Amino acid sequence: MQTAMMRVELVEWGRGEPAIRLIRETVFVREQGVPLELEWDGLDQTCWHVLAWNDHGDPIGTGRLHQEGKRARLGRMAVLAEYRKQGVGLALLRALLGLAQTRGMTSAYLAAQVPAIGFYEREGFQVTGEMFDDAGIPHRVMTLVLPPAPGEQR
Repeated sequence: MQTAMMRVELVEWGRGEPAIRLIRETVFVREQGVPLELEWDGLDQTCWHVLAWNDHGDPIGTGRLHQEGKRARLGRMAVLAEYRKQGVGLALLRALLGLAQTRGMTSAYLAAQVPAIGFYEREGFQVTGEMFDDAGIPHRVMTLVLPPAPGEQR
């Protein structure tokens, strides 16, 4: 996906790691106080990652998808503060959902920070779990049934 101010692309962990680390450490570790050892959970090498870039080529947002059979676990969605409320998060989410769909996954789930629940609900996610604490931040599990990819039959 590309707009006048940004582009979103699928990146391999090895190529995207420096930019992904910059964004996630800025948002989660510095802004939200997540301990560094919790942020880096060892799953990144087995995930698909998307990165958003501004029109100057600077990384501004990221998210990841971990495939669990036919389920997509989305997570580590982060957008730098100065780029929030500009459609970056939505572009990242839709890129991840599109990837899950084209890879034949039938559902997606995520642990949403409570203030972000409305954002995910607008894209069709439904709250399916009780509130829980993750790194001192309240979260709720949310799920979404994915439609088949174009031309795919289920």
